[in-house]
Amino acid sequence: MKRQPTYLILLFLLFPILSSAQEKSYPNVLIILADDLGYHDVSYYNTPDIRTPNIDEIARQGIRFDNFYANSPVCSPSRASLLTGRYPEMVGVPGLIRNQVTDTFGYLTPGSQLLPALMKQAGYKTAIVGKWNLGLDMPNLPNQKGFDYFHGWLDDMLDDYWKHTRNGINFLRENGKPIIAEGHATDLFTSWAVDYLNTQIGSENPFFLYLAYTAPHAPIQPDAEFLAKVKAREPNITDKRAKLVALIEQMDDGIGKVISTLKANGQFKNTLIVFLSDNGGQLDLGANNGNVRDGKGTMYEGGIRIPACISWPEHIKPGTQSTEKLLLMDIYPTLAELAGLSVDHKIDGVSFASILKNSGSKMAPRPIFFIRREGGSYGGKISNAVVNDNFKLLQNTPTSPFELYDLTKDPLEQNNVIKTEEAKRVTLHRLLMKQMQKGGSVPWQKQEEQ
Repeated sequence: MKRQPTYLILLFLLFPILSSAQEKSYPNVLIILADDLGYHDVSYYNTPDIRTPNIDEIARQGIRFDNFYANSPVCSPSRASLLTGRYPEMVGVPGLIRNQVTDTFGYLTPGSQLLPALMKQAGYKTAIVGKWNLGLDMPNLPNQKGFDYFHGWLDDMLDDYWKHTRNGINFLRENGKPIIAEGHATDLFTSWAVDYLNTQIGSENPFFLYLAYTAPHAPIQPDAEFLAKVKAREPNITDKRAKLVALIEQMDDGIGKVISTLKANGQFKNTLIVFLSDNGGQLDLGANNGNVRDGKGTMYEGGIRIPACISWPEHIKPGTQSTEKLLLMDIYPTLAELAGLSVDHKIDGVSFASILKNSGSKMAPRPIFFIRREGGSYGGKISNAVVNDNFKLLQNTPTSPFELYDLTKDPLEQNNVIKTEEAKRVTLHRLLMKQMQKGGSVPWQKQEEQ
C-alpha cells in the first residue's frame, strides 16, 4: 500500500480547525443606529448638559467622523441607503414609508440586495433588533431581505414607548409573528439585542447585528429614573431639553449593556461597532445639532450631518478622527470589503475601509446628493441638495428658491452666494438635474399588476 506524505495527513487532520478559523477570521459587526439623534447630542463633543459615556467609549476606542452625513433628513430613505449602499431614490425610497397608504412615499424596489443578504455570502449570521421602517408587508419584511432573525418594530414611529402601537396598530414582531411586550421600547430593544448576542456564544460563524433604536425620536418619553437624574444634575435645564437628554442617556445606558455583553461573552475583541444616526436632531423637541444650521427634515447641515464613530479593537487606532465627507450608503461597501466580499451589482456608496486603517486617508472627490419626498405642504414633491467641491446647492422645500453656499468659507450656511457664483450654480444644478432624472426612473410606489 502506497504511503501518503506526512504533510498531507497533517493537513487532513488540521482541515476542520483551519476551516473554523477561516470562518471566524472576519469581524463580528454591530451597527447601532439612533433615531433623530442631534449632531452634537453626544458628550464626546463636550456638549455640557448630556452624558453619553458608552457612545463616547466607541469613539475613544476607535475613530470619530466629523463630516458624516445621512442620505436624507428623514428616517426611511436614510435606512434604505444604509442597507443597500444606494441613493434612496434609486431603490424606491425617496420619502417615508408609513402604514397609511395615502401618506407613504416609498416602496423598496423588489430585488434590492440588502447588506445582510450580502454578509450571509461570507458566512455571517444576520439579525435586526429594533426599527425596520422599510416595508410592512411581503416581500419587504426583514426576513425576506436577508435577516435570519428579526425582533423589533416594523413601522416608522411609536405613538407611545410603553404601549407599542402606531395609529392603534401593534407593529412589534418576532420574525413574522406579532408579539406583545411590556416595558419601555428602548429597554426592550436593548434586552433583545443582549439575548441575541448570547445565542451567538460559541458560534463558528461571525454575526451581523443591526440594532436600530427608536430613541430619541418623538414622542419624548424617557423612563422616570433617567429624567430624575438629568434634572438633579442639570438644575437650569428646561423640561423639554431634560426629557430629550434623559431619553438619549437611557439609550446610551442600553448601548453600555450591549457592549458589556460582548465583553462578557468574549465577543468584543473581534467585533466592529458602528454607531450612527439616521438624520439630524429635531430642534423643536430640544435637539442639539451644534452650531450648524437647522435640523431634522431640512436640507441644511443640521438636518443631514450626524454623529458617527466606529471601533474595532487592535484594528482601528484608538482616539483617531476623520473629516472626510462620508454617507450612510458608504457603510455597505466598507463592510463588504472588510468581510472579503466583492459587490457585483450597482451601488452608489464608496468604501472608506482605508480610513479605518489610516485616519489620514482621503476619499476621491465626488458629488453627493440628498433627497426628501413628502406629503402635506410638500404635495408629494421633493426637496433636495447636492454638494460638490465643497459648494452646496439646495432647495429646502419644493416651493423654495434654490440656495448656494460655500461650505469652506461659510460652514454655517449664513451667506447665500447664488447671485455671485453663477458658474458654481450652473455646475451643481446640472449635477442635481441629472440625479433627479435617474431617480425619477425608479418607481416609489408598489406597482399594481396590469
